[in-house]
Amino acid sequence: MRIWFKEFKDTRMIRDMVVEDNTEVNRTKKVFDAIDKACYEFDLGKPIWLDANINEFKRHGRVKFRKDNFIEQLEFDYLEMHVIEED
Repeated sequence: MRIWFKEFKDTRMIRDMVVEDNTEVNRTKKVFDAIDKACYEFDLGKPIWLDANINEFKRHGRVKFRKDNFIEQLEFDYLEMHVIEED
């Protein structure tokens, strides 16, 4: 599984990274592990999943975490997570 994380500010991508996970754990565990890695790399707290985020991710395989998903102040507009390759 490969998941692409992108930070956007003023409609421009300011940084990104791809997290690859080839372990034999379930999809949910892979997603949460990837979020942990990306948040560590970007020096962010973990986002809070709201119902709208869950529904968006289930439908499209991507989700945007906006400022209301984080407790701390952000230097960007949103963090997008996109599953680009499934196992």
